[in-house]
Amino acid sequence: MSCYLGIDPGVSGGFGVVGSEKYVEPMPDTEKDIWDWISSRFDPEDTFAVIEKVGGFIGGNPAPGSAMFKFGASFGALRMALTAADIPFEAITPQRWQKGLGIPPRKKHDKTRTVRISKGKNKGRWRSERCGGETSSDFKKRLRSHAQKLFPKIKVTKDTADALLIAEFCR
Repeated sequence: MSCYLGIDPGVSGGFGVVGSEKYVEPMPDTEKDIWDWISSRFDPEDTFAVIEKVGGFIGGNPAPGSAMFKFGASFGALRMALTAADIPFEAITPQRWQKGLGIPPRKKHDKTRTVRISKGKNKGRWRSERCGGETSSDFKKRLRSHAQKLFPKIKVTKDTADALLIAEFCR
């Protein structure tokens, strides 16, 4: 194999390609666009893909059923496009590819603080919130920085960083 395709599914995901060419592509808007992109660019004899296997959580919070249904449909469409294009692939968890690239996991919140609520019907009351860890945004910035260090000539965004790192893991 000389072409490795990393896929970060979802609307804000994308494709990363590492091989003789190295580039990223934001996730196309429609299933037809996804199919056209995959089927026109890759030789099944020379390509291997890794698609990120994700569960029922978005940003650490349970997502509404409609959002998860849409996300699952997108994940299935990506798998079917790879299957129809005869491109071999494997689905792996984010923890696996991050560990494989030596990226430490997101730092969990390990402290609690009490804050006064400033808006809404509970204004003036107190609540506990977790703190002391790494926010999702900070973790995404760290992943983007890691991708930029590995691929300084590629314009990496927060939406395409994971896909490029997955492609590097694939390689």
